[in-house]
Amino acid sequence: MVDGRRQRRATRRPRHPFPYLAAALMLLVHQMAAAQLAGVQRVDGRLALRYDQAEGARAAPAIRAIGLPAATDRPGRRAPRTTPAISDARGSNRPLVVIDAGHGGHDPGAPGVDGRRREKEVTLQIARAIRDELRASGRVRVALTREDDRFLVLADRREIARKLKADLFISIHADSAPNPLAHGATIYTLSEVASDRVAAQLAARENRADILNGVDLGGQSSEVSSILFDLAQRETMNVSAAFAALLQREMSPTVPFRTDFHRFAGLVVLKAPDVPSVLIETGYMSNVEDMEKLFSRSYQHDIAVGVRRAVEAHFARRLAKR
Repeated sequence: MVDGRRQRRATRRPRHPFPYLAAALMLLVHQMAAAQLAGVQRVDGRLALRYDQAEGARAAPAIRAIGLPAATDRPGRRAPRTTPAISDARGSNRPLVVIDAGHGGHDPGAPGVDGRRREKEVTLQIARAIRDELRASGRVRVALTREDDRFLVLADRREIARKLKADLFISIHADSAPNPLAHGATIYTLSEVASDRVAAQLAARENRADILNGVDLGGQSSEVSSILFDLAQRETMNVSAAFAALLQREMSPTVPFRTDFHRFAGLVVLKAPDVPSVLIETGYMSNVEDMEKLFSRSYQHDIAVGVRRAVEAHFARRLAKR
């Protein structure tokens, strides 16, 4: 008999969750019928509807949690999970440069042409090389958005720079293309209108890094809240474009660039309205020669030296204008 009961239990079909979900929703609607929706807030890591009871009910607001992950909250209201350490230069009033190693964690980025190496690995190596070069110069403070193999939401990367009150944000990437002959570095700055089809495709690909299993982790909003915000961002975009030209000038002696080295795209990671930002595609993972150079210590050092020279020239210009 015991064996028979076990057999029946094993072959019993699992209960379908939808009837219970429907009943819970019906109860929720009934409870909210006499209430006024007052807003949305977070409760124990989940989003919750907050509403006040109608007249005659208790005055305290009631909270009913709904099953939405907190990651769907607007990134502008969500602080980054961690604040990276700052490598201090000689004097705390020195400019701060935040270096962002693209991709990481479950987001590997572009695969290498050899099928083994991945973009997230080389971006971290290059970011560390730039950090060490800037730290050795002693002229700026520097921080990395990530120092290990971890995933960061795109909006959190730029919010780290804003939270630290960075003076410059540099995001490091390595490109990929169907054409294995495509090679060379490219610099991107922000524009809501892409400069060409390739820039638009890259923006779409990189911005999708915030989407996992169909759930948008970024929740990026394109609304501009005020004219002052718009003006500030336009000025930041102009400074970013000027810095892009400096980068190409200082890096080109040792780092080959594409002919159209400066492109514009609506990249989420560059949308800080008050921090000049650039994204450097340091080479192509889909090109054999580029990939080998990207993973070589000497080429990483060449990139770091070029970035350091551009950073120094950038802040020298800013200081001269004061």
